[in-house]
Amino acid sequence: MSALPLRSPPPFEAAAMRVPDLTEVIAVEYQAYPVPWTHGNFVDSLVADYPAEVLRGPRAELLGYWVAMPGVDEMHLLNITVVPAWQGHGLAVVMLDRLVAECRHRGLPQLWLEVRVGNARAREVYLRYGFAEVGRRRAYYPVPQGAREDAILMSLAVAV
Repeated sequence: MSALPLRSPPPFEAAAMRVPDLTEVIAVEYQAYPVPWTHGNFVDSLVADYPAEVLRGPRAELLGYWVAMPGVDEMHLLNITVVPAWQGHGLAVVMLDRLVAECRHRGLPQLWLEVRVGNARAREVYLRYGFAEVGRRRAYYPVPQGAREDAILMSLAVAV
């Protein structure tokens, strides 16, 4: 399966994620992931003032969202999700572009993320975007029935 967008991104508006967005965000988490983030995970990120955005379409429908954590000389992407019905439209790249712009704005030259070993589509998107696979975190992600899945650690140098 190609990670290249199958269609052009729809018209969208980006806005800072707010607590009122979380009802829709949590609904998407449960559609998109076998072990989704909790409401508390998102609230904690917002209270900590982590950069987080939602993308909305022309009818204010949720298209996707991301949350990242700034650190010393780096940004760590914690969650990036495209609403399943909108996957294949290039929205992941749109959100990555916005996140890289946030890194530049903050003067953070390195962007990090983890991705499930089994998520080949996302890994391909990240590789095509320019991320490099730099490590592996054993048993990092929970999966249903108590098992664990490895994560691939990926990094992107950001020109600031």
